[in-house]
Amino acid sequence: MRLAVNIDHIATLRNARNEFEPDPVEAALLAEKCGAAGIVCHLREDRRHIRDLDLQRLREAVTTKLDLEMAMTPEMQQIALKTRPELITLVPEKREELTTEGGFDITRHFDTLVEFLKPIREAGIESSIFIEPSQSAITLAAQAGAEMVELHTGTYALKTDFAERDKEFERIREAASFAKSLGLKVVAGHGLNYLNIAPFKTIPEIEEVSIGHAIIARAVLTGLDSAVREMIRIIE
Repeated sequence: MRLAVNIDHIATLRNARNEFEPDPVEAALLAEKCGAAGIVCHLREDRRHIRDLDLQRLREAVTTKLDLEMAMTPEMQQIALKTRPELITLVPEKREELTTEGGFDITRHFDTLVEFLKPIREAGIESSIFIEPSQSAITLAAQAGAEMVELHTGTYALKTDFAERDKEFERIREAASFAKSLGLKVVAGHGLNYLNIAPFKTIPEIEEVSIGHAIIARAVLTGLDSAVREMIRIIE
């Protein structure tokens, strides 16, 4: 299982003073040096953390894989086609939320999604959809033309009752198996940290996890080098 590091909150720290440090690109390069298999950034419509120039510089600097998380809007589609990341991940986005809340409503937006992905696919950019771990959502993702699904692990991460957490984990396991059976690549993310990530090593269909906040929070205390390497030791 590989680790993709989300560097959004490096930009959050920088923007708190509206200055230049810490630099998200420098953080991305360090994460790659420490063994990260990819770099994730979310260019939000309100540009609350990652900004357009950050994305341009990340595209120039990242040598592993750049995953651009984004809303399904015409503006973001054009930015993706211009920037050419290796992967885009479509996520739901609300301006009032602190972080992404739940999976993409693929049933409601299916017809729009199909048309949205066509030029992305023609440009040679892989697409992933951040969805709830359900067979219906996975089936629609495959039908829409996505190559990958990212299973939402936020519900699992928030469970404090062990039985409830185990139940949600099994739901994720079954979803991962089903997605793989349809020929989709499977990744997982949201709310994963140093304490709850270990069980995911038992799901062979999940080939990558996307983690941001937990790593950046640990990096504040121990340094980014140590934080990334520690997470990689756990998942390997």
